[in-house]
Amino acid sequence: MAWPKGFNSVMVGFVPFALVLGAQAAERGFSIVEVPLMTGLNFGGGSEFAAVELWTSPPHVLLIVAITFLVNSRHLLMGAALAPFIRHLPKRKALVTLFFMCDESWAMGLADAKKSATVLSLGYFFGVALGLYSTWVIFTTVGAFVGPFLGDVTRYGFDMAFPAVFLVMLAGMWKGAVAARPWLVSLIIAGTTYVLFPGAWYVPAGAVSGVLSAFFCARSDA
Repeated sequence: MAWPKGFNSVMVGFVPFALVLGAQAAERGFSIVEVPLMTGLNFGGGSEFAAVELWTSPPHVLLIVAITFLVNSRHLLMGAALAPFIRHLPKRKALVTLFFMCDESWAMGLADAKKSATVLSLGYFFGVALGLYSTWVIFTTVGAFVGPFLGDVTRYGFDMAFPAVFLVMLAGMWKGAVAARPWLVSLIIAGTTYVLFPGAWYVPAGAVSGVLSAFFCARSDA
């Protein structure tokens, strides 16, 4: 089966991003075993970066849990968007599907499901999701191993992988300027919230404003 358009770029973009996280986690005292445990059990890059940034000894567990939930709150909306396409699945399979859902696998899986306008292709979705998952876990572990030898890996420009991956995703989902109005609203609200309020409030603010904008734009266009 041929890889979906843009998938190779997304997977390659995961590598430097994962190396940065692994190296930063090692800096904070995570062991070579603890890093893949974190990235394998959570599989949410944004929340993992936040958790590593907040990590102390001893860790403030409640604060880290709250911030992780806040950063990952966008998955509630992503899951709701995917729900009509996995409604036919047994609960066990649906939960496994949602566990492997990240921004990239969600975007590609949802786009593919909308083409058929019926159900999510599990073969397609897991082909994407497992490739991204294994890349993420493996290279965060590599980052934890090589980080102490390389020092600050961001000086090599590895942190640019995160915006690059999302630009590839947006390019694949682009349907014209009119359809992109909710993206612009979400960007403005998230950026403003980031500047004005400390913490990760910009994540739910951007997500909710984008959903509301899409709702009102759809009503006005109807």
